[in-house]
Amino acid sequence: MKIALFPGSFDPVTKAHVDILRRAIPLFDKVVIGIGLNSTKAAFLNIERRKEMLEAVFSDDSKVEVATYEGLTVEFCKKIGAAYMIRGIRTVSDFEYEKAIAQMNHALVPEIESIFIVSKPGYSSISSTIVRDIMRNNGDVRQFLPKEAFDLL
Repeated sequence: MKIALFPGSFDPVTKAHVDILRRAIPLFDKVVIGIGLNSTKAAFLNIERRKEMLEAVFSDDSKVEVATYEGLTVEFCKKIGAAYMIRGIRTVSDFEYEKAIAQMNHALVPEIESIFIVSKPGYSSISSTIVRDIMRNNGDVRQFLPKEAFDLL
């Protein structure tokens, strides 16, 4: 069984995340969306709300599972039996950052392969960081979030 992990903070999940996932799902037997707990980042939404949003967005797909984890992402891959890690690339700087992470992950656990999926041009400017900033300032984020996620804010 080909299992992939799509890790991230998903704070909040955006249409760009959904696009990457929808394009990745047909490539695997199972895709686990892993919401990583990052002690160095102050979360905007609590972990339960983020999980609830992702489960609502992907409720129609039996190949998708949502889980939370703490610690090294490659260790979580091993725990769930994922041999692949999906990463979305929006910009050249994303690629440089993700390449470095993928190389470090490969050094730690060579059996786990990173798969980069380039975002569609219309989604390349959408980031959770920017969306959070808009939300903090009471801006309208509907155009950046899947309806199911927006309904849970």
